[in-house]
Amino acid sequence: MTNTIGFLELNSIAKGIEAADAILKAAETRLIFAKASCPGKYYILFSGEVAAVQASLDAGIRIGGSHTVDSCVIPRVHPQVFQAINQSSMPEEMAAVGVMEFFSVTAAVYAADAAAKAADVTLLDIRLGTGIGGKSFVTMTGEVAAVSESVKCGIETPNAQGMVVSSVVIPNPHRDLLESLL
Repeated sequence: MTNTIGFLELNSIAKGIEAADAILKAAETRLIFAKASCPGKYYILFSGEVAAVQASLDAGIRIGGSHTVDSCVIPRVHPQVFQAINQSSMPEEMAAVGVMEFFSVTAAVYAADAAAKAADVTLLDIRLGTGIGGKSFVTMTGEVAAVSESVKCGIETPNAQGMVVSSVVIPNPHRDLLESLL
């Protein structure tokens, strides 16, 4: 199963780079990204088979040591999560827009997965901490009821509790706003 992701957040850029190397050497995983971000953190996102992702994450955590802020392995992640992290294109039709904002990057990934699985929505973007003070947010679109249910499930997932800053559902957003989201 290659739809498993691993995520490691560190508060040291140097240790983050070293951990990314260890992650890639520990098991057969594919790097989605490894990058420095605000405020001086380093994020590593990778995918592969469940056992490989777990082994790689364990190796990264060993290297990160006391610099490890958060980590996760999410098996059977919804395919839209990969697309939204990579900021896919805008869908042709959009209705309501939902936004979930978090203090933690890991919480946003968990919430996006829960939201995509909860109802028929399209994830637009999962913005992971870069340029926004280490916070993160998820945007999605769909029918009002679906977006409302997805936002509710996303912010209530146990892995996001305590990390939610705010959330909103906009039933009929202005087209210019929609274009600014991507």
